[in-house]
Amino acid sequence: MSVSATAPSTGSFVRTTVWKAPLAAGFLVGLAAIATAWGYQIIGGYVPCKLCYQERIPYYVGLPLILLSLLLAGRAPGAARLFAVLGGIAFLVGTGLGGYHAGAEWGFWPGPNDCGGGTGPTTDAGNLLAQLQSTRLVSCTEASWRMLGLSFAGWNAVLSAAVAAAAFLGAAGNRSARAISR
Repeated sequence: MSVSATAPSTGSFVRTTVWKAPLAAGFLVGLAAIATAWGYQIIGGYVPCKLCYQERIPYYVGLPLILLSLLLAGRAPGAARLFAVLGGIAFLVGTGLGGYHAGAEWGFWPGPNDCGGGTGPTTDAGNLLAQLQSTRLVSCTEASWRMLGLSFAGWNAVLSAAVAAAAFLGAAGNRSARAISR
């Protein structure tokens, strides 16, 4: 009798765990991607351009939404599904930004006219001229690094698409798990 009393909660746990797996994987991939971007900037000395900074916004919006979805999975499945979908949409935007940036790097279309990055503002007015002379502007149309033919922007597009797919898969799995449990 105690086996049948625990069976429904075990089944519910398994259904919840199955649809949370893609969300957790997507969250970890997204977290690793943004941590790598910060690592290349802070440790590696790569200076991001304007588009690079804009491509980080979907991570700052989407990762907390996916995390909320994971945390609410067992308590509020409807809200968890909504947060997963919203996180997926945020990463679809990231896919578009990364694809646009990579295309501009390859010369498929022009990049933004106002794109350039550099060091932060000076804190010493006496060093302003020296800082202006040593500031290197970063163009959105020049890839500073490539691996397997893809630049940072290209890899961002690929990883953002993967995280978006994981979020939508998790949301769809949540819906299926709710239908099965009824």
